[in-house]
Amino acid sequence: METNVKCKICRRAGAKLFLKGARCYNQKCAMVRRATTPGKKGKRRPRSLSEYGRELREKQRMKAWYSLREQQFKNYVKAILEQKGRNADLPLALVDSLESRLDNVVFRLGFAPSRLAARQLVSHKSFLVNGKPVNLPARRINKGDVVSVVARKASNAYFTQLKPALKSQKPPLWLSLDADKIEGKRVGDPTLEEAMPPAEIGSVFEFYAK
Repeated sequence: METNVKCKICRRAGAKLFLKGARCYNQKCAMVRRATTPGKKGKRRPRSLSEYGRELREKQRMKAWYSLREQQFKNYVKAILEQKGRNADLPLALVDSLESRLDNVVFRLGFAPSRLAARQLVSHKSFLVNGKPVNLPARRINKGDVVSVVARKASNAYFTQLKPALKSQKPPLWLSLDADKIEGKRVGDPTLEEAMPPAEIGSVFEFYAK
């Protein structure tokens, strides 16, 4: 049931949002098998949208991409809009805020197959930040911060099975990965090119600016 719900989110958004980890990369992906909007008859997508409809679609895509609730996502966007006079590149500022979340960093490092799975691992106190346990998925990871697995959990089946896969994991350039230690470090800043959000971020700001 959960898989179907998440697949419907992608189909409704009209874009692959990679909400189900490995499933999204194979032929079982709903966007490969049935890339139509959810419904009994699989209706075709409308050829044109109103301005509001387009902005709503882009907002929904971006929110689902980072697996955030409406209020959480809105708070991030509003915080960036308040900095409008001080920050010339609003899309990059928003991406930096979202990519810097602990749950996203855990996902980007390959420690979890999806952002939702990463959030669950963080909530279960599986990770340390600079040697201290953290269970807040929204915790910001700054340059120089180190994310590692809690020692007593490193021997769990999940993490022992994860190690071989991490050998081939290629995190974004702003993160470094030590596969043997299951440890990562922020060494730079996120970019739009690497983040590749499936939405027109300018439309997201227009949606919330009204």
